Amino acid sequence: MKRRSLYTLLAILILIGVFGYEFFLTEKETHKTIENGKTTKTDTNEYFLPTSTTDQIIHHEGYSLSYSETHEQAEWVAYELKRSHLSNTNFQRPYFEIDKAVKTGAAHWRNYKKSGYDRGHLCPAGDRKYSKAAHDETFLTSNISPQEHHFNSGIWNKLEQKVRYWARKYNGVFVVTGGVLKGNMKVIGEEKVSVPNQFYKVLIDNNTGKTKVIAFLMPHENSNKPLYEYVVSVDEIEQLTGIDFFPQLEDQLEDQLEASNDYKNWSFN
Repeated sequence: MKRRSLYTLLAILILIGVFGYEFFLTEKETHKTIENGKTTKTDTNEYFLPTSTTDQIIHHEGYSLSYSETHEQAEWVAYELKRSHLSNTNFQRPYFEIDKAVKTGAAHWRNYKKSGYDRGHLCPAGDRKYSKAAHDETFLTSNISPQEHHFNSGIWNKLEQKVRYWARKYNGVFVVTGGVLKGNMKVIGEEKVSVPNQFYKVLIDNNTGKTKVIAFLMPHENSNKPLYEYVVSVDEIEQLTGIDFFPQLEDQLEDQLEASNDYKNWSFN
């Protein structure tokens, strides 16, 4: 009986060791991916990436970002939203995690606790439902900005849904979004995360034969106004932020597209 009990105990210890080692390898690989921030990006197009005013561009699998240590958030997050990315799959929301790929140190999610502001996604989790890994990756703290709840769930959410509509209609769009990190801003938390007074979203469609862009600039407040009233030229957002949005485009085409605030080529129906 003693020998049988000993064998049973040894078998249990071996099983624990095997499962523990597999868990360690999985966690190590996940940590490596997050810390590296230079994974091969199969689901975004680097050609349309903006310039960085912070010299800290980070590439994740489903999106890229330029992190501002001064304001403890991304000055922009950029990603391609393809028609094939659109899904109604509902994944369980994970916990927010610090983005270890940010060399200067990304803000902790606790800065938002009891601040009165939502942890507003810049690349929405709803745009990355094509896989659990892509969905969960949007819960890195480098991908959030303080947003008032009624703005986040109201006019901003309405714009995010319209972007999905255009992604389906035009077989994909490239999206750049962020807060305007200029002027006098409130701060939250011990790390003094800036609260933008305005948020922007810039889209380019290069899939329908004729390249077109559209840009939105919204005050950080809820509104019942129609979305087209927030359309501005890309030039206006560039002047506010200091970011060059589409530097890879041919100069004449870039100048023409970025100077226009005409939205007639985009369906709002």
